Amino acid sequence: MILLTGATGKTGSATAIELSNLNVPFRALIRSEEKRAQIEALGGEVIIGSAEDRETIDQAMIGVEKLLIILPNCENQLEMETQLVDSAKIEGVQHIVYMSSVEADEECSSPIPKLHWDTEVYIKNSGMHWTMIKPNFYMQNFIGSSKTIVEQNKFFLPMSEGKTGMIDTRDVGKVIAKVLSEEGHEGQSYQITGPEILSFYDVAEKFSSVLKREVLYIDMPIDAYKNILSQFLTNQWHLDSVIDLFGGIAEGGIEYKTDTFEDLIGTPPRSLEDFIEEHRSLYTA
Repeated sequence: MILLTGATGKTGSATAIELSNLNVPFRALIRSEEKRAQIEALGGEVIIGSAEDRETIDQAMIGVEKLLIILPNCENQLEMETQLVDSAKIEGVQHIVYMSSVEADEECSSPIPKLHWDTEVYIKNSGMHWTMIKPNFYMQNFIGSSKTIVEQNKFFLPMSEGKTGMIDTRDVGKVIAKVLSEEGHEGQSYQITGPEILSFYDVAEKFSSVLKREVLYIDMPIDAYKNILSQFLTNQWHLDSVIDLFGGIAEGGIEYKTDTFEDLIGTPPRSLEDFIEEHRSLYTA
């Protein structure tokens, strides 16, 4: 049995869909009874509860051979993730697949990548088999800009000239499902990027090309952007941590891409043009 955490989020749900397509049985630990139906429609077994509740976690681990850990970034994330690892070890789970990030390494200081790295180290020291999934900036982040693209033909971010190899969450889900459904991925750290390195000015050109109208990227001062974002991220730690990540992109970003997706899946990852075309209705008045 495979146990998924985060199965109702963007990447976790993409993983669940891929496992369903592969006819691979899975169980999902989710918080909301209202979301039970979407998991069961994919053939998944549902456990309702929180990753903070050790009793529920232990129940969910019974009979599990592989565990996927995807938790939302939060102040007590490391505590929840290490508790999942401890439970998995006691219950005899053989393999942990962990959603980390490309920024996570032993020298990182930004709060979110540092949390990911600390969990990576904890998993590696557990004695269980492990695979780290380390994606880059998600194309789905641009869904939040749909309103201003429709109304103003502009999107606003504080990324300056920073560049990154943007990836679609659905492609990350494909990689995770492959790792969960077969052997041979133990001890691997898979850094996953999209097919090209793009600045956010390049992104504006892609939107303009696909939508057949000029779309502009407006580089906002990071303090002004933080003020706007604070209306949506009310937790101060989360707000500061996201702004720190964005500041890292603005200062240079992550200017490399990998062929990991194509090597594993056998096809190229989705391009940003593909993503925009698939979501055209969001960006069209």
